[in-house]
This record gives sequence, structure tokens and C-alpha cells, in this order.
Amino acid sequence: MQIVIIGSGNVAYHLAKAFIQNNIHLKQVFGRNEKDLKEISQELNIPYSTENLADADLYIICVSDSSVENVSQLITEKNCLVAHTSGSLPKEILIGEYRKSSFYPLQTFSKSKELDYSKIPFFIEAENDEDQKILTDLASKISENVMKSDHEKRKYIHLTAVFACNFVNHLFSKAKEISDSQEIPFSYFLPLIDETVKKIHEIEPKSAQTGPAVRNDTRVLELHEQLLQDESLKIYKTMNHSIKKMYQLP
Repeated sequence: MQIVIIGSGNVAYHLAKAFIQNNIHLKQVFGRNEKDLKEISQELNIPYSTENLADADLYIICVSDSSVENVSQLITEKNCLVAHTSGSLPKEILIGEYRKSSFYPLQTFSKSKELDYSKIPFFIEAENDEDQKILTDLASKISENVMKSDHEKRKYIHLTAVFACNFVNHLFSKAKEISDSQEIPFSYFLPLIDETVKKIHEIEPKSAQTGPAVRNDTRVLELHEQLLQDESLKIYKTMNHSIKKMYQLP
């Protein structure tokens, strides 16, 4: 099967790398950022182009959600399969006479960070059973965790991922702002962060909760609030209110 990846960002890079590592041939990586495309091409030995989209059996669109619809219109092949990699968009966002699908890898991607692709869950949606099997078989060459998922379920998968990853990472950033303001090395907090994440592999997150809010320690909560202001104070109060509500505390 002739496969083309469209895009040059984090998802495109890692998906291309996962394919190459698992002996899946890529005909081309296509996009508009020649610098990034050239780097992908040189590292993974894949032809690239910014102008001429190659003929293919499968096109995988790895661009921002806001660009998927426009990019999908570049594909003029009628007897091909096209998949986007978005967690939030329906397959119907794709504009063309081809077969439409979704090929969603559930992971946070950064080009500089190595990943174990076999552990990344893939969620597949297609218009028919044959295309579902094609994409499931393809994903199964990369990952041990492949699941069928329609758009309705995928929306909730993506929402869960935002809470579990994006929001948590933002809190890490806010925590670093506080530690930096007091000239405390943020690296001192990494064992705590690592243990927090490690613990929920063995214990339900709700059962693993610790801290002054779940203890309803008003004295500590008030002390912390005196140390914060503006946005950080709002976040602190909102998070503690949510924790108290979850545990039915006053």
C-alpha cells in the first residue's frame, strides 16, 4: 500500500518515524514547511515535497484541527482512503470524493522526545468494514493497543486527554513559576511528580488524592491563598473547590 503523510509537525514526524521503525513504507511526506519536511526526509529517508502531492492509496493528514478541512481538499484522488489524526473532528470534515476515516493516536508529541510507539493507543473510524480493517491492521503494526471508536466516543477520549495531559502540564508550568520565583530548583519536585504519576498505575486517582483540600485543612489553604494573587490564586481556589466537592467536604 502506498502511503503519504501530510504535515511536518510533531504528529507527522512521530507517525512517520513509527512507520519506518516498523518497516512500513512511506511514499512521501508532504507539506508547506520545507525546513521541517527536509529534516524529516533526511532523518527517516522519505521523499518529501511542498508542491507535488504524490499518488497514494492512503493519505494521513497530520495538521492542526483548523487546517484539516482545507488541506483535505488538496487530495484529488477518488479511489483512495484519507484519514485525519484529530481527536476532536469527525471524519466528515474531510472534503473530497475519497473514502473518509480517522486514525487518532492518543499521545502528547514533541519532536525532541523519544516515544515507545507500541504503547500508544490508536482509535480508528472508517466508513466501511474493509477500510476499518485496513487501518486497524496498519495501526496494529505499530501499537499493541488499537480500538474502534466513532466520533462521539472520540470526543470524550480527547476531552479526557485534555484534563489528564494538557491541564496537568499547565499546572506543572504554574508550579515552576512559583519555584522559580523563590529560586528553588524545579528538579527538586520531579521525584514528587514521578511518584504521583506512578501511583495512579496502581491506585484509582480518587483514592490517591492527598493534600490540604482533601484533609480540609483550612489553615494551610488560607496560608497558601495569602501567597498567591491574580490568575494563580483563581486556579488554586478553583482546584481546591473541585477537590472538596468530589470528596463532599464543606
